[in-house]
Amino acid sequence: MSELTSLTLTELVKNIKEKKISSSEITKAFIDRSEKSKKLNTYITEDFASAIEKAKKFDENPNFDLKLPGIPLAIKDLFCTNGIKTTAGSKILNNFIPTYESTVTQNIWDEGGILLGKLNCDEFAMGSSNETSYFGNVQNPINENLVPGGSSGGSSSALAANLTPITIGTDTGGSIRQPASFTGTVGLKPTYGSCSRYGIVAFASSLDQAGPMSKNVKDCSLLLEVISSYDTKDSTSIEYKRDKYSEELTNNIKDKIIGIPKEYRVEGMPDEIEKLWKKGIEYAKECGAKIVDISLPHTNYALPAYYIVAPAEASSNLARYDGVKYGFRTEGENLIDMYEKTRSEGFGNEVKRRIMIGTYVLSSGYYDAYYLKAQKVRRLIKNDFDEAYKKVDAILTPSTPSSAFKIGEKTNDPISMYLNDIFTVPVNLAGLPGISIPAGVDKNGYPLGLQIIGKAFEEQTILNIAYSMEEKINFKNNITDWWIKWTKRIMNL
Repeated sequence: MSELTSLTLTELVKNIKEKKISSSEITKAFIDRSEKSKKLNTYITEDFASAIEKAKKFDENPNFDLKLPGIPLAIKDLFCTNGIKTTAGSKILNNFIPTYESTVTQNIWDEGGILLGKLNCDEFAMGSSNETSYFGNVQNPINENLVPGGSSGGSSSALAANLTPITIGTDTGGSIRQPASFTGTVGLKPTYGSCSRYGIVAFASSLDQAGPMSKNVKDCSLLLEVISSYDTKDSTSIEYKRDKYSEELTNNIKDKIIGIPKEYRVEGMPDEIEKLWKKGIEYAKECGAKIVDISLPHTNYALPAYYIVAPAEASSNLARYDGVKYGFRTEGENLIDMYEKTRSEGFGNEVKRRIMIGTYVLSSGYYDAYYLKAQKVRRLIKNDFDEAYKKVDAILTPSTPSSAFKIGEKTNDPISMYLNDIFTVPVNLAGLPGISIPAGVDKNGYPLGLQIIGKAFEEQTILNIAYSMEEKINFKNNITDWWIKWTKRIMNL
């Protein structure tokens, strides 16, 4: 059964369509492995019994024309699922059961996908380590002492540990690409507006975007094909001709020009990140791409601008959680007292920190000085990319400034934690697509990722570059199943 869980999505789909394995066999295999992997703390809500039932129904009446025929998968607990608890990793939504389905997940079920359960994440997607979740931190399957990254840490951990063949996360400032880098997996943040935000619990509405996470680029392209769609229920959804990403995937990138931004060589960047970047440039050259130096002059302002814009939008979005209509409620002496106690007890420290920052920058007398200025900087960052893309087809950078750090290492230093997003945040501010692929390891053997940034709505280009480089890099994740061995050892005591 363990052999089934190590197969890629493409391999699983092929085997199902050729009737070599059944949906029930695959589903039971992933459930069995997930049951043995509780220590990782990847799941918030399991839906195993229902998954087995759905798999049986598919086997009884299969449809091999579907893109995900009977494929089981788990998803980040930020996507509303009809009739299944959706918490966003927060105490304040611990009893919330949606009566509707997010568009992205509905697209998956329409193509034959089967829900295994909801995966752990930083509370309201606010975090870079998956340590802010009300349901506890997630462990990295690479090493028990490491964070899996965030906010989609449960997704990246479950994927790397073979608890799900594919998954979806959300990316507001790097929350797909950073955990992908930390776990040796592939994560794509699509262009803003390409995947519907309907039914996704909001953090920062002008930045949030759903995206695929997978074991390789080919699987990533297929899942993107499934989840990307125009949606009238989302006012930010963009109607454009979407590529058949998996069908049009190619390793021929000989006509592509890739830019290397000098501003991403930040002070204090570890030598191993610089070496990885140089190796990545060589890989791209070997694939036939042309490399040119470019400048993105306002890059240094991206992080401070982001940490003004994102908390401001979070402050507005999270005002709805007041204990009245739904979610957690604490009784108070009066209405105001109930509001205060509910929000004080229902939100974690990181969420409260960002709400306070956001409320401050939106307040009278500070709006122009902070929020308005940050939005102007955001425009300059977008202009930088627009100018660069007059010369290049894509941009190559590191995904993160380091490999995965230790659990608890940065929890008391929010600034240090925020700096983990230094290479990913500009992409969100500009609304561009970016993909992280595993490209090497540090001195401890922990995965390191490279990021490829593309033009708006040209996901096919960065997928092709990533696919080509992936073949050259030939990265193999070193997963030892230490958590299963630990469980067996404890049970034998």
